[in-house]
Amino acid sequence: MAESGRVEVAPVSGETPFADHLGETVLAVSEESIPDSGRIALEITFDSGRVRCETWSGDLRLSSK
Repeated sequence: MAESGRVEVAPVSGETPFADHLGETVLAVSEESIPDSGRIALEITFDSGRVRCETWSGDLRLSSK
């Protein structure tokens, strides 16, 4: 997000967990990792819910809460 604090999300073909949050403000971002496991997660909170992005050994998983 750098200094401007702005992330632009654009529509893509197909469904993604971000589709329900287009145009919303990001309220919070949190990161967690498990040392020595290769697992890293980023959770982005919007007014209407959260999107969790996880990677584990190179596989990317997106989920909506």
